[in-house]
Amino acid sequence: MSFIGIDIGTFESKGVLVDANGEVLAMARHPHGISTPRPGHVEHDPDNDWWAGIAAISRELMAHPEGQRVQAIGVSAIGPCVVATDADLVPLRPAILYGVDTRATHQGEALTASLSADEVLRRGGNLLTSQSAGPKIAWLKEEEPEIWQSARWFMTSQSWIVARLTGEVVIDHATAGYFHPLYDLVEKRWDLTGCESFIDEARLPRLAWSTEVAGHIHEKAAAATGLPAGIPVIVGTTDSPAEAVGAGVISDGALMAQYGSTGYFIRVSSTLITHQDLWAAPFVFEDTYVLAAGTATLGTATRWISDLLNITDAEDDITFGRLLDLAADSPPGARGVLVVPHFSGERTPFQDPYSRAAIIGLGVEHSRADVARAVLEGLGHSVAEAFLVYERACVPIERVVAIGGATKNDVIMRTVSTITGLDQHVAVSPGAAFGDAFMAAVGVGAIPDPAAADGWRHSSRAVCPDPEEAAALRKDHEDFVAVYNALAPIHRRRFNDN
Repeated sequence: MSFIGIDIGTFESKGVLVDANGEVLAMARHPHGISTPRPGHVEHDPDNDWWAGIAAISRELMAHPEGQRVQAIGVSAIGPCVVATDADLVPLRPAILYGVDTRATHQGEALTASLSADEVLRRGGNLLTSQSAGPKIAWLKEEEPEIWQSARWFMTSQSWIVARLTGEVVIDHATAGYFHPLYDLVEKRWDLTGCESFIDEARLPRLAWSTEVAGHIHEKAAAATGLPAGIPVIVGTTDSPAEAVGAGVISDGALMAQYGSTGYFIRVSSTLITHQDLWAAPFVFEDTYVLAAGTATLGTATRWISDLLNITDAEDDITFGRLLDLAADSPPGARGVLVVPHFSGERTPFQDPYSRAAIIGLGVEHSRADVARAVLEGLGHSVAEAFLVYERACVPIERVVAIGGATKNDVIMRTVSTITGLDQHVAVSPGAAFGDAFMAAVGVGAIPDPAAADGWRHSSRAVCPDPEEAAALRKDHEDFVAVYNALAPIHRRRFNDN
């Protein structure tokens, strides 16, 4: 008995074949890129980026001997995205990505004004931000009316993949919770009151829980992917909840810190908690919830500074090893250089699509190493500020489990722990695809009790606060916030002027 999990990420897709005991039997990857046709616009091609990855990974995993014993498949993907398709599931334009795409800022502001901020918060537990899918559908109606008019479905990334595999158009509650202001968080249903001008329920997927079976692979999808026809496919979810499940973050008070291309943080709860600076949504299991936060840049900024400093190699591990080695030549605090790394605006807690990166304290006495370290510490400041929102909201974090490629970056990790005072346990997990396989096993009854599936848990190392650096880094953090506050009105004015 085995299970397949596939996750579609920002820059690559990953898949795993896992046996009934949680042992990874095979892994596969398929790279893709992003498109940024205009400032604030970030897109994927569903066919060439998502479906091509599904097909390539599925065939590679099915080549393993245990591939013939697959019992179920789970899929996750970046989100919430907006994918407009015709009745045959053919995308009518590139997919509009999650919070890194800030094109619908005006539509979000207009919706907040028409509905009222109180109503938006009451309905969805969140104010409207670049993470909200609803304003992006409104943007399509205003900016691309012919595409909007032709669209039969507005769905998200994994919804489209599941539909291509099974013919069933369905979305999980965890992702629908970010289609605000279109989803009622308390009643767990679509609520389009006040939004009828740009959406109707018949054009949205039906709602279900992530571990429910959405449908079964049909013959056409089997021919395209090499997956056996008739195999159950669960509803799935976005990558971050799947990452949390894969890392074993399913208990009340635990927080998953995803250090990927961006930062995303999920605190799991058995009760619904809302706060205006955090994102509330259902979790993947019925009667569970999350309170989430996110930063707009993380791994993307390390790639950017590596390119800028001309230390990029074809192998990512070599590139980031060089970056860490260079940063190690500068002491903690980067000799007074401070970076606010808002290269794509910022999410929690500022929710400011206009903000841009800033570097202060730079003098002729500084080196490439100081700049490298300042960027990494700046990313740590961004993550730490998101963590501190939970403290200010009186929502305790009982345990932090960190995952993602940037957990290898000790400068970022130690900066976060030292500023917040929190230990971080780095999970040895294959990632979101592993969580997808776990949920697929739950969906078909192979794992009756998710909390008791100890064989699927993996060991970790701990990153702890550095008491010797705490005072200096926390003072730097105060300056970090002060610099943002000082520059925010300037960035907004310059954005509007241009």
